[in-house]
Amino acid sequence: MVLPVPLYELRCGVNNYEWGKTGHSSCAAQFAAAKTEITIDPSKPYAELWMGTHPSLPSIDLETGRSLQDLISLNESLLGPAVVGRFGTGKLPFLFKVLSIRKALSIQAHPDKRLAEQLHVNDPKNYPDDNHKPEMAIAITPFTGLCGFRPLPEIKEFLSTVKPLADLIGPDAIEHFTQLSASTTKGDPEKGLREVYEKLMSSSQEAITASAKALVEAAKTDKAPFAGGASLPDGRSFADLIVELDSQFPADVGLFSTFFLNFVYLTPGQGMFLQANEPHAYLSGDIIECMASSDNVVRAGFTPKFKDVPTLISMLTYRSAPVDAQIMKPEPYPFDKVTPDTEAEAALYDPPIKEFAVVRTLLTRGSIEFEGILGPSIIIFTKGNGTISGGGGGKKRIDVGPGSVVFVGAGLHIGIQGDDIECYRAFCSVDEEGSEAKLV
Repeated sequence: MVLPVPLYELRCGVNNYEWGKTGHSSCAAQFAAAKTEITIDPSKPYAELWMGTHPSLPSIDLETGRSLQDLISLNESLLGPAVVGRFGTGKLPFLFKVLSIRKALSIQAHPDKRLAEQLHVNDPKNYPDDNHKPEMAIAITPFTGLCGFRPLPEIKEFLSTVKPLADLIGPDAIEHFTQLSASTTKGDPEKGLREVYEKLMSSSQEAITASAKALVEAAKTDKAPFAGGASLPDGRSFADLIVELDSQFPADVGLFSTFFLNFVYLTPGQGMFLQANEPHAYLSGDIIECMASSDNVVRAGFTPKFKDVPTLISMLTYRSAPVDAQIMKPEPYPFDKVTPDTEAEAALYDPPIKEFAVVRTLLTRGSIEFEGILGPSIIIFTKGNGTISGGGGGKKRIDVGPGSVVFVGAGLHIGIQGDDIECYRAFCSVDEEGSEAKLV
């Protein structure tokens, strides 16, 4: 008997969060519409395409109409013994997404495993999962965001040059931060950063509104010298950023977080990894996002949703580092076979966790093959047209184009052929002993 080839084309749902790009400008909308009956509304925001087994928006097998969750629950071999041994049965350890960002997502952080369990028990409405949520973002289009605390000298410089910021925090708090940040005693710089950031984030709305008005006026009238003449890597001035964010969230405390958090600019193919308990906010662009399977978010600014400032302040690591420390450095990923005259490259984005890694493949022309991976994987095609195939005697072939999403069962050897293809493959980073090896 020839067993079914564990290669399934998926239909994936899209969330219409208010911050999403509208209509056809959204990659999430374009990809969702490729394999569904939805008609893209040009006035409607399309924010996140979800690929996986998370119960909030599970993916569906196009051929059978069954959820991917059901298929995995009925067939443990789709996960493979290495993943089952590490993460258990019944669901994927990772959640794969496409995000299309028109306006700022919240100033936020994701809890580690222990805190996630506590939050879920105490407040399941706002924290629906008991799992941690480290995540990785890879730019599809140019992307901007805030990620991690800036080096302390940069923060001190802003505190001395941006008067509305200094007025909001106050001279005593700034002086204490300056002293602790210069200390050589272990833990003092982190303590100083925590104290001054807590002072900011705990400010009254009345004080924030007054300082924000002064901040935006300074950004508009003193554009060149604003914030010491600081410029951003996407070519804008810091003043431009403040005016734009205030137009999205007037008089929001998040405006002042921009002076504490690194501004990140990613070009297509660049990625960054966010550990649990690290502050961040996405500002614009389309990205591939992969994370541990969780929907827990602790928010504190740039959002109409539930905010939990005390939890955010208590959970952050208060590590400070240059923006370059946030950028991932992908490594070449091997092909098993490549046909003559093929032009292709593959890069591995491998964060220091087990739940997920991502391979980005560019196939200009020709045909490539990949060895089987010990765990399950999901592939989304973002450009080009071609086919993906898998299996031996029972080979299965699926036509693919932008928006095609394919689930690959554990151990399946696959081939991809076509022209001008770009695709992203998420998978678990484990081997039989639980180390970092990937291939069967």
